Amino acid sequence: MYDVIVVGGGPAGATAAEDLVRSGHSVALLDRAGRIKPCGGAIPPRLIEDFNVPDSQLVAKVTTARMISPTGRKVDIPIENGFVGMVDRADFDEFLRARAASAGAARLTGTYRRIERDDDGPWVVYRDKTDGAEKSVRAKLIIGADGARSNVARDAVPGGSDIPYVIAYHEIIEAPEGQGDYDPLRCDVIYDGRISPDFYGWVFPHGKSASVGMGSMVREVDVKQATADLRAASGLTECRTLRREGAPIPLKPLDRWDNGLDVVLAGDAAGVVAPSSGEGIYYAMVGGRAAATAAASCLASGRVRDLRLARQLFMREHKTVFRVLGSMQKAYYRSDERRERFVSLCHDVDVQRLTFEAYMNKRLVRARPMAHLKIGLKNLAHLTRLVPAART
Repeated sequence: MYDVIVVGGGPAGATAAEDLVRSGHSVALLDRAGRIKPCGGAIPPRLIEDFNVPDSQLVAKVTTARMISPTGRKVDIPIENGFVGMVDRADFDEFLRARAASAGAARLTGTYRRIERDDDGPWVVYRDKTDGAEKSVRAKLIIGADGARSNVARDAVPGGSDIPYVIAYHEIIEAPEGQGDYDPLRCDVIYDGRISPDFYGWVFPHGKSASVGMGSMVREVDVKQATADLRAASGLTECRTLRREGAPIPLKPLDRWDNGLDVVLAGDAAGVVAPSSGEGIYYAMVGGRAAATAAASCLASGRVRDLRLARQLFMREHKTVFRVLGSMQKAYYRSDERRERFVSLCHDVDVQRLTFEAYMNKRLVRARPMAHLKIGLKNLAHLTRLVPAART
């Protein structure tokens, strides 16, 4: 009997497990192992600080972001007074799981099958990876952190299977030496309908390797061919491919994260990936912490309604950012003409500074109201075509 079993050992699940054991609860962490999520791997300074990520986990420190438009216009945005950390999910996720285990979480390796209940509470049934046998583990509460299209959400939470998502695909390649226009200190974000008709492509440095990928909600898009085209456009075709990965990325937080009884969701399972940017690691870990807080509160009080705290705590801090980013995606990702205008808008110094201040600190910056007004007016001018997309 555990207080909590966490299903899924990505950043959300591992964070929830560690937080709970450090607060004195018994926890089992179930992960199927061997799966690496396709991810650019960018983490902001606030994550590094809030979750005590050591420098050894950073495979690169990016100091510039380059936005590339459909016509090939390039806008370089310097990251002032800081950097964006890059991690490789194959190593970073395992680091988080191992840290949770060192704190006291019991690690189970296997695949979630279902939840069963009796008078004493829920059981999680899983298929053990070692011997293939079905096994069960009992807990008072369950945290579902098993990713987009979560099986726990599908089985336990109303509306848990109704979530829009992007199919993301990337290839990890050997970092080029003098090939193309690659820069080991720069993230490239490509807004081009030929790569993705409704999202974007990326080239992110990972030290000795790099992540090259894209995402799309359009089912007809051949993600592998689009990534091959992106590699060709970036001069990276000849780089040796180390691995290939694909997975769904949710685009909208679920309206409900718990079942009102014994299950609460976290991370991709709850849909907490930022619109427009697709950023997920920071929000997954914040969601894992919120789920742990809700579970601890429920265990202490005996009130199942305390499980609602997970969503309430998360949305209280991040709802506005998600709403703004969602509006940006709807406004600018619908056509190449709009994408061209978006990249043109990125030339603006106020846009650059406020964007990265918000990214680094994970909150909207309100200190410069005139800058916000200027950006709002320029945004309106672009959306209404009062100004040309090309920068003069």
